[in-house]
Amino acid sequence: MHPSLIDLVHISKSFDGELVLDDLNLSVRENSFVTLLGPSGCGKTTTLRIIGGFERPDAGSVIFNGENITDMPPNRRQLNTVFQKYALFSHMNIAENIAFGLKIKGKSKDYIQDKIQYALKLVNLSGFENRSVDSLSGGQQQRIAIARAIVNEPKLLLLDEPLGALDLKLRQDMQYELIRLKNELGITFIYVTHDQEEALTMSDTIVVMNQGYIQQMGTPEQIYNEPENAFVADFIGESNIVDGTMLHDELVEIFGAKFACVDKGFGVNKPVDVVIRPEDIDLVKPSEGTLTGIVTHLIFKGVHYEMEVTTPNGYEWLVHSTDMFPVGQEVGIHVDPFDIQIMNKPESEDEEAVGVNE
Repeated sequence: MHPSLIDLVHISKSFDGELVLDDLNLSVRENSFVTLLGPSGCGKTTTLRIIGGFERPDAGSVIFNGENITDMPPNRRQLNTVFQKYALFSHMNIAENIAFGLKIKGKSKDYIQDKIQYALKLVNLSGFENRSVDSLSGGQQQRIAIARAIVNEPKLLLLDEPLGALDLKLRQDMQYELIRLKNELGITFIYVTHDQEEALTMSDTIVVMNQGYIQQMGTPEQIYNEPENAFVADFIGESNIVDGTMLHDELVEIFGAKFACVDKGFGVNKPVDVVIRPEDIDLVKPSEGTLTGIVTHLIFKGVHYEMEVTTPNGYEWLVHSTDMFPVGQEVGIHVDPFDIQIMNKPESEDEEAVGVNE
């Protein structure tokens, strides 16, 4: 188990009287790839800026390697930040951009030259030293921004939506590049995005945030397969989230039909939220289903068909299947017990925002 590199302890931050982070606690292990994920305004970028020293928390401490760095300016912290806007200097060539931080630190010419070659090789842009910034594509500029950050040998690299401006194919290529770089360099990455797929692809730990609170923290598999509340289930991938009644352990009623599940400890006849992923629904003959419905919508998505199945109560179930059922066909809905996730209903709006911090 790697020791903790960064600890955020009881961090709170407001802007213009509006609370953006509320008593946030977060530990990041050394050599991990942690993604802060959430909708706009959830506090993820503010969290990153507080770690980087660009914002000061109203309350709480930032601990780096056991040292309190809450009041330390950004340039003295052992970290670097890569922004979405790249922030390259257009009046300098590529080599000068990469060398900028090293020159400020007073490193020797030979040392700087070695580091430029090393960084360009790492980001697959050897031979680009004398090129101008304007001659590069967006993806190449992003690589130079990353090269400029890693030559300073930071212990921690902060990345604020760094791939947001790139097209889909280039973004996917850069995701693999970043994973490779992290593994080669052994640097800890903290990455901010609102793109769920990006978070699932790249991270070993995902921190899902909403309204200034951490909703859930875990591996991509845990976050996707075992969401702790309806917000996480809805935000990560697509979900059917329906009202249910927990009749007793391992049996839930949904729209009048009884489904076996594996969850326990919710009580007897207790209202609950039920989460079922679209790919976990099996469409079968009507006589074999726990519920029946009519296929009301069908789209071919390449890997699978996306269908909507409307049950008699009017609920439209989202279903992903490699089997195609035409619009108008009556089908049965079957779900394996293991694929049904049961969650307590939040009792108030505040509890809904707080999620697992309550």
